[in-house]
Amino acid sequence: MEFPAVTEHMIWGNDLTFKVANKMFAHTVLEPGHPVWLSFKTSPENFYQLTERQSIIPAPYLARAQWIALETRDALPTTELASLLREAYDLVVAKLPAKTRASLSSATPSAKSNKSAKTPSRKIGDDRKEKKTKNRNRKLRIKRT
Repeated sequence: MEFPAVTEHMIWGNDLTFKVANKMFAHTVLEPGHPVWLSFKTSPENFYQLTERQSIIPAPYLARAQWIALETRDALPTTELASLLREAYDLVVAKLPAKTRASLSSATPSAKSNKSAKTPSRKIGDDRKEKKTKNRNRKLRIKRT
């Protein structure tokens, strides 16, 4: 299964996270014996329906964002799982800025990244700092004219 512009990131030691435009939509633990096999985002409607099923629970730490966790590989049929992962991807893409969404349509599917947790990444506040700098520079240009 391939989606446009998806990157894979090894984080927290032995966990594999799938992201689009640096936003998570699915996460799996590669360590055997872990109580959760796969977690992913879902719609609010599906969240409540799916968590009623056996071997599907609200995802630890992410349930408030409508993420579910599959306790076993056979918790969902393969076709339904593929459909739900596509929905997770689409939900994340829908919340991206229009410019980013447009660039995704021309991206190649499934670019892999071996980024580890120790690799420095942009912090959440970086975007705000960039906007403040741009606004400050814009104000300076306006004052000079």
